[in-house]
Amino acid sequence: MTDAIPRRTVLVAATAGLAGALVARDVRTAHADVPAHDPFGLGVASGDPLPQSVILWTRLVAPDPTAATPYAPRSVEVEWEVARDEAFGQVVQRGTAWAHRDLAHSVHVDVGGLQPGTDYHYRFRVGGHVSPAGRTRTAPALGSLPAATRWAVVNCQDWQNGYWPTFTGLAQEDLDVVLHVGDYIYEYDPASAFPDRRHTTPDVLGLDQLRTLGDYRARHAQYKTDPALQAAHLAFPWIVAWDDHETENNYAGLVDEVDDTGARHQDPAEFARQRAAAYQAYYEHMPIRPKLRKDAGSYKIYRGFEFGRLARLDILDTRQYRTDQPGGHPSDFGPDADGRGNAAGTMTGPEQEAWLLRRLRHSGAVWDVVAQQTLMSPIRFPDFLGSGQPFIRNLDQWDGYQPQRARLLQALVDEQVRNPVVLSGDIHSTWLSDLHLRQDDPTSPVVATEFCSTSISSSFPAAFDPVLKAWNPGANPHVKYFDGSRHGYLRLDITAERCRVDVRTVPTIATRVAPVTTSASYATEAGSPGVVPA
Repeated sequence: MTDAIPRRTVLVAATAGLAGALVARDVRTAHADVPAHDPFGLGVASGDPLPQSVILWTRLVAPDPTAATPYAPRSVEVEWEVARDEAFGQVVQRGTAWAHRDLAHSVHVDVGGLQPGTDYHYRFRVGGHVSPAGRTRTAPALGSLPAATRWAVVNCQDWQNGYWPTFTGLAQEDLDVVLHVGDYIYEYDPASAFPDRRHTTPDVLGLDQLRTLGDYRARHAQYKTDPALQAAHLAFPWIVAWDDHETENNYAGLVDEVDDTGARHQDPAEFARQRAAAYQAYYEHMPIRPKLRKDAGSYKIYRGFEFGRLARLDILDTRQYRTDQPGGHPSDFGPDADGRGNAAGTMTGPEQEAWLLRRLRHSGAVWDVVAQQTLMSPIRFPDFLGSGQPFIRNLDQWDGYQPQRARLLQALVDEQVRNPVVLSGDIHSTWLSDLHLRQDDPTSPVVATEFCSTSISSSFPAAFDPVLKAWNPGANPHVKYFDGSRHGYLRLDITAERCRVDVRTVPTIATRVAPVTTSASYATEAGSPGVVPA
C-alpha cells in the first residue's frame, strides 16, 4: 500500500434491520429478560486476524455501561453475521453466540471459513437491536507473498490526560491491522483537567489503583465509550497485548509496584487476586483469540501471526512472567550496574523466551517483527535523581534485564534471522533506533531496528523533551530520531524491499478534533538493519 491509496471512510452504524433472518430457530428463550434499551454502547471490534478466521467482539451493557448493573439477569444468546459488502447483501457467515453473565455479557466469536486477504463487514443483533457495523480483514494466505502490508502501532491512552483525535485520524487510514502494545486503560483515581474525562470511581478511593473485577470492568467500559476509539475499532482488526497499567504501574509477575507502601502495598497472594481480576476484565473487553480460564489466575496472551511470507509477527507479554526490576529503586530508575548484573532476570520468563527463539529460528518470512511493550534499546538518561552516577537507566525497560537482551540479540545473529524489527511503546515518546550487538558499542554490528511509538494521550515530561534531544546524540548515538513533544502513532508500510515508518502525530489532545500529520519518516532496508531517512 502507498499514500496514493485513498483513505477509507470511517464505518458508521448498521442499517436499521438485518437482511433476512439470521438463524432459522426459536429465539424466545434466548431473548427472555432482554432489556428494551440498545445494548451496544461499547461498540464492536474485531481482532487476531488469520487467513481464514477472525475474532468478532462486543459486550452487551446497561444504559450506564460503567455501573455495576448487568445487562440482564442471565446469559443471553446473540446473533451475528459476516458479509462481503457493507449493505450485507452478500452474507457469507451467520450464527449465534452466548453473552455469558459471568463474563460481563461479552461476546467473542471465532469466525472461520473466510477467504484470505479479504475485507468483510460484521454486526450483531439482540432483542431487536442491531449493532454498529464493523469492517475487518483476514490475513494473507500462508505461503503467499503480498506486495505490501500496512500496520499502525498504538499504545498508552490515558483517558484523563486529554482527548483522542489521534484515533479519529487513524480510523481514516487504510490499514491491514492495528497493533496495540499496551496501556489500553490506566488505573489511577479520578483527577483530570477536563471535566468529562474524569476516571470512574473505584471501590476504594485514595489508593490510586484498581482492585476489584468491578473496578476494572467499569474502567474498561469507560474507555470503550469514546467515539474516536470506537471508530478505530470499527475500521480495522486489532492485535492487542497489555503492559502494566491494565493491572498496575510497573508490576512484575506477582510483585506489587515498588513504590507502594501502607494500604497500597499488597503481598503476592493479594496481588494475585487483583491481577486475576484485571486479566479477566481485559479479556472481556478485547477482540482477542486466547481463551480465558477464570480459575487459573493467569492468561497466556503471547502469540504469533503470519502475513504470508512477507512478515511474521510475534507479540510478547513482558509483564506476566517477568522477574522483579533489579535494585528496588523508586520509580525503577537506577544505575547501569543493576541491569547489567541481573543474570537471573527475565522480561518474558523462560517458556516464552524459548517460544520466541523457536519462532525466529524457523521463520521463512522476509521480515520478522517482534511487538512488545518497553524500549529494548539501551538508553542512558541524565542523572535527574542526583545519585552521582554519570547516567542512569530505566530498569523497568530492557535495560533492567541486560543479560536476556544480550541473549536475544546474539540469537538474531546465530540463527541468521532475516530483517528483525522490534516494535515497542510505554515511554510516551517516539524513539527510532539501531540495535547493536554489543550494548553501548556503536562499532559493533547493527543486528535489528527498533521503532517505538509515542502515546495516544499519556504524558511525557515536557521539560525532558529538549534535554533528551540535546543529550541523545552524544549519550545515545544509536537513537536516530526522538520526539517527546507530540502524541500519535506509527504507521508501517512493509514491502519485500523495506519497512517504512511514518510518525503520525496531532498538534493537541486538548480538543476532540485535531489533524493528523506526518512529522517524520524513516525506514529500514531489507538486508541492511538500522534506521535511515525515508
